[in-house]
Amino acid sequence: MTTQTMLSRTEISTELDERSREIFRLIVETYMQDGEPLGSRNLSKKLPMSLSPASVRNVMSDLEALGLIFSPHISAGRLPTEQGLRFFVDAFMDTGEVSDAERSLIESQIKGNRQDQSMERLLTDASQMLSGLSRGAGLVLATKREGILKHIEFIRLEENKALAVLVWESGDVENRVFDLPPGTTASQLAEAANYLNHHGRDRSLADARRTIETRQEALRSEVDAVSADLIARGLAVWSGSGQGQPAQLIVRGRSNLIENVQDKEQIERLKLLFDELERKDEIVRMLDLTETGSGVKIFIGSENRLFSLSGSSLVVAPYRDSSRSVVGAIGIIGPTRLNYARIVPVVDYTAQLIGRLLEEG
Repeated sequence: MTTQTMLSRTEISTELDERSREIFRLIVETYMQDGEPLGSRNLSKKLPMSLSPASVRNVMSDLEALGLIFSPHISAGRLPTEQGLRFFVDAFMDTGEVSDAERSLIESQIKGNRQDQSMERLLTDASQMLSGLSRGAGLVLATKREGILKHIEFIRLEENKALAVLVWESGDVENRVFDLPPGTTASQLAEAANYLNHHGRDRSLADARRTIETRQEALRSEVDAVSADLIARGLAVWSGSGQGQPAQLIVRGRSNLIENVQDKEQIERLKLLFDELERKDEIVRMLDLTETGSGVKIFIGSENRLFSLSGSSLVVAPYRDSSRSVVGAIGIIGPTRLNYARIVPVVDYTAQLIGRLLEEG
């Protein structure tokens, strides 16, 4: 990579005159529309100013030196690089409002049957709806529940499996299966649940964790090692995670990402992406990034390790509960030529709508 490709957005902006900006804009917009490279001859016909194909090629050469575009084949037109797409999104793109038609569709899909839906059903519908609107894959991640717990109970299912029944202040009831330490007895299950109810009931997860952490020495003297392990697992279940994994990851519309892809190698890369999504680790890290600042985040291609091979992008926004705490994220996975200007307000509006529904209970 040359020094020029490492220029900042401000430095690149100072390098571009009016015709350079217009040529770059047309290359990116053509790519976003049909995925095809744009050559100098066609470019010269589209420009609002009079410029010969030879002059256009000179400007394209300068844009290539800046790391904004590249030639996929010898004598072909030009496509934007990932750096070029990032520069376009940050410096050129104007995000509009959600159209009335899209607003109606989003609200009907999510709010229409709210009274008859569980939160999981609502999030699944939201993921499906985003997939349909974008022709990409809709993604919903729910990991950080910070509601107030009223009761927790452990029920053995198998020798090494148990069901955690969580009753929230809102009236919601959640059932989650988790692994038991070897040799766990019924009395140890009851002891751990009683401990969590005594010290965690009527608290948020953060408050309960702090309370129990300050009682670590007392905990070791009050319960045995297996019960202490169960208490730690109970806190993990409460927070919606087990071994660092999120409680819920909903992806709908994966087939959209493979549709019209002819390259077998690209299809294999997308399959790897699906495998990585199942592991969820990187998605959780991206959720953590959504907590810094507000609004929609855009990850283009190799800006995130998860998408470095598949050449995909993620547009994602956090949604919040009644206390304004981030409790999940919703977004769209698609090719790097996503129509970001249209997708960003759609994702933002959907996240805000889910947040309002959480506030209403």
